[in-house]
Amino acid sequence: MQMPKRQTDDTVAQAAWLYYVGNLSQQEVSTQLGVSRFKVLRMLADAREQGLVRITVEHRTARALALADRLVTTFGLTEAQVAPVGESNTDDTLARNAVAILASGYLARIAASETPVTVGLGWGRTLSAMADNVTGVRNSALTFVSLMGSVTYASHTAPGDVCVRLAAQTGGRAILLPAPFVTDSAAACDGIMAQRLVREAMGVARSADHAFMSVGECREGSILFQSDIFSADQIQQLRDADVVGDCCGVFYRADGTVADIELNRSTPCVQPADMTRMDTVLLAGGLGKRAATLAVLRAGFVKKLLVDEGLAVALLAEAEKQGK
Repeated sequence: MQMPKRQTDDTVAQAAWLYYVGNLSQQEVSTQLGVSRFKVLRMLADAREQGLVRITVEHRTARALALADRLVTTFGLTEAQVAPVGESNTDDTLARNAVAILASGYLARIAASETPVTVGLGWGRTLSAMADNVTGVRNSALTFVSLMGSVTYASHTAPGDVCVRLAAQTGGRAILLPAPFVTDSAAACDGIMAQRLVREAMGVARSADHAFMSVGECREGSILFQSDIFSADQIQQLRDADVVGDCCGVFYRADGTVADIELNRSTPCVQPADMTRMDTVLLAGGLGKRAATLAVLRAGFVKKLLVDEGLAVALLAEAEKQGK
């Protein structure tokens, strides 16, 4: 029973190859494979759904390039990339996926190094989508390491999951931080950080060459507030300290300062001070990320920023209004 399924998959791949690589029209693919044009359309859709085809657009619009230059100047970055999805786009899923495609291209760029490369990873939907879009990267000298502990429940967006997927796709290796995202107290966190396996993984994370991070909003209705990760007391700490967002398990106020709360001493993770020598890359997609992204940028450790067009405009407008 397996042979017909394999042949069907081979035919789908062949149709995709002829259409996307061979530049044949759908009618020409139909003729060459001896199937109807409708079936060709179905096979091309199947190829995309199965991950056989991943489409990237390398061209940057003049507007996106101009926005990127302004972001570099305004926030003191070394590089910015803007996905040209339109200033008025309100589809956060489209924004995240567009930023993820930029990030997958950036990862391919650094993975081309002939020397060993260690990449630290945070967590979130944009980083997960980046892993979904990586293709054509093979480098056994790549190491992917978690920059923070993981959430309780298995998740496609958890740092450990993203590390393992990227290592499998690229032929590299994954190192996971054997710790939870958050502990019950600062004392409990100290105890976990003292464990040998945690110390060893943290040592690799702190010496990473690159760090890919995303931001999380800390507000009513946000994923973090609804995830059951925090205790009621920890949620209240975030509210009382006017925390607007987190990055890799560190919680920030709007001015970019790390909130002086016990929660920030209860998360096993790499700290901003550890990232000074890393190539730190922040991924953010969707207007809902504006406040959190601004806070992390103001913290001063981000060197490169990958965002969608709508968020880029919003960040610049807010920075101009508030004098950065």
